[in-house]
Amino acid sequence: MLTVALPKGSLLEDSIRLLRAVGLDFSGFLDPSNRQLEIWDASHTAKGLLVRNYDVPVYVEYGQAQLGIIGYDVLQEKQPKVAHLADLGFGRCRMSVAVPASSPYQSVLQLPPHCRIASKFVRCAHDYFQSLDLPVEIVPLYGSVELGPITGMSEAIVDLVATGRTLKENNLIEIEQLFETTARLIAHPLSYRLNQDGLKQIIDRLRELAIAETAAL
Repeated sequence: MLTVALPKGSLLEDSIRLLRAVGLDFSGFLDPSNRQLEIWDASHTAKGLLVRNYDVPVYVEYGQAQLGIIGYDVLQEKQPKVAHLADLGFGRCRMSVAVPASSPYQSVLQLPPHCRIASKFVRCAHDYFQSLDLPVEIVPLYGSVELGPITGMSEAIVDLVATGRTLKENNLIEIEQLFETTARLIAHPLSYRLNQDGLKQIIDRLRELAIAETAAL
């Protein structure tokens, strides 16, 4: 039996659309009246799990799901032991450093040593500033990270940016981009190697669809 871990939030609709194209229909998760976190597809040959973004790679790593779809940002932050199989192309945004528009620091290298950087992406932020050999204090925040510099608790933030609207509304500006992130297809390594439940065939079809959709953009 194939089990797929799907992320709640912005990636869910496109994830379901892509899976439906290869015969795995978990569109029941899009019904606002549905409160189920585990559903079967119409053929009862596959099961979908609806979980928090950060939990998708955990379910895949521990073998409770053979496949998962998750943002590259989560893979970079969690660094799970999973097989990273394909860039699915949707959910595009960027991991950026942002500061108040009134800040005297208009580039990352202008930030003072040992300043505070607020972020929910603690590992990503730490690794980035370490690569610059710039010692900073990473302040972990898991709510509205923008409040860090607004309240003066931090000089900057590291966060995901899609349209930039939230930054603009809070008088913040981007000064550097760490990396771009899109939705990625991941698998349990052993299940993938053993080709359990015809896993490789499904993965090949998903890859082909993703490539075709990306080429059409």
